[in-house]
Amino acid sequence: MPRSTLVSLQGPPTERSEAARSEAARSEAARHEPAFVAPAARQPATRAGATIAAGAAAAATVAPGLVPGGCANQSNGSRRSRRSRTEQRPDAPARPLPTYVQMEPVGQCNLRCQMCPIQFRQDGPPHGPPAFMDFDIFTRLIDELTTLEHLHLQGLGEPMMHPRFFEMVAYAAGRGARVTTNTNMTLVLNSRRAERCVTCGLDCIHVSIDGATPETYERIRARGRFERVMRGLQLLADARKAAGVTGPQMRLVSVIMRQNLHELPDLVRLAHRWSMQSMFVQHLCHDFGESTLPAAYRPMREFVDQETLLAEAPQRVESWFNAARRVADELGVDLRLPSTRPRLHPPGTPGPKRCDWPWRGAYISYQGLAMPCCMISTPDRMNFGNVAGQGLGKIWSGAEYENFRQQLSSDNPPEICRSCSVYSGTF
Repeated sequence: MPRSTLVSLQGPPTERSEAARSEAARSEAARHEPAFVAPAARQPATRAGATIAAGAAAAATVAPGLVPGGCANQSNGSRRSRRSRTEQRPDAPARPLPTYVQMEPVGQCNLRCQMCPIQFRQDGPPHGPPAFMDFDIFTRLIDELTTLEHLHLQGLGEPMMHPRFFEMVAYAAGRGARVTTNTNMTLVLNSRRAERCVTCGLDCIHVSIDGATPETYERIRARGRFERVMRGLQLLADARKAAGVTGPQMRLVSVIMRQNLHELPDLVRLAHRWSMQSMFVQHLCHDFGESTLPAAYRPMREFVDQETLLAEAPQRVESWFNAARRVADELGVDLRLPSTRPRLHPPGTPGPKRCDWPWRGAYISYQGLAMPCCMISTPDRMNFGNVAGQGLGKIWSGAEYENFRQQLSSDNPPEICRSCSVYSGTF
């Protein structure tokens, strides 16, 4: 039985107590908050002669709840020269910049979720300085992306840990982009932060919850507290009511595994309880089975084998999926469920039909490293170079990116893609 895709194990022990860790995470997010100025009303913005529609809906199928991102290696992880990474073929025209981009604001996290590889990385304290994307690099990239329609702020870390997260949202939204984010919802700690979620320009918040009970949630999302997430959702609901608005929209995102499959119907009920009109249920996203996998991530292979639905009895999976569908129909929740049947690609299938990520969207880690997609999760597995110093355009149209696209279009795709759940259709 083939493996599914992404996952993680329990993080290494630390010297601090859990209470101290939680307090540190709260203070890190709140202590550095700068004064906030709400962006102007969102209108189409003109940059470089192009009008950018504020509400573009591209990339609705891209892993909204996935927690991919940075790497333990702070360099660009390249064994090749910078020139070989970015050199463009003389006869190749520059490829238009993407309209959809995911950026990782933060490469560290306050939780240690079982299905996330961040526990194996050494980004941020106590290993080094905070793993936050530099704000000047962020604004420079946004200014370069004259084609940007949709910016999704997510990565392996928790975006709201960034001390200038709300400014990032406002900056991109003020330039006409639709801005969304993914969060574990543990750092909406007070009414002030909830209000900023409402006023900063966010279009949609994807809330990651994988258990309908405290026991299941806190086992999967180590260091998390179910009641704190519920309190954050209440604060956000109160802030929207006080402002007299219905936005930002909220969407529940759940990673479904063998251990939480039985709680799927109750997760649908939870989404309805908090006025979430849609719920995205995703499978484990990668089995980390490539031969070049850094040794630190090897324990994730065992976790995938233990928790993938591909190894579960099909009757049990379908029974709980059907139960969740019935609840969703009753409550009016738009429920998206993954497939558990791998998809084969007939010979000659075009690359974008196999996976359109490298053509449609870019993924940039907090260090500025360009990666093929969010599913790879950490740039020490694969990256094309640093856009912070070279600019996204040069790398996006560079030889290495183009070679990757060509290989993905062949019947011998990159090894790292072969066991990805997006490529296999089981995400």
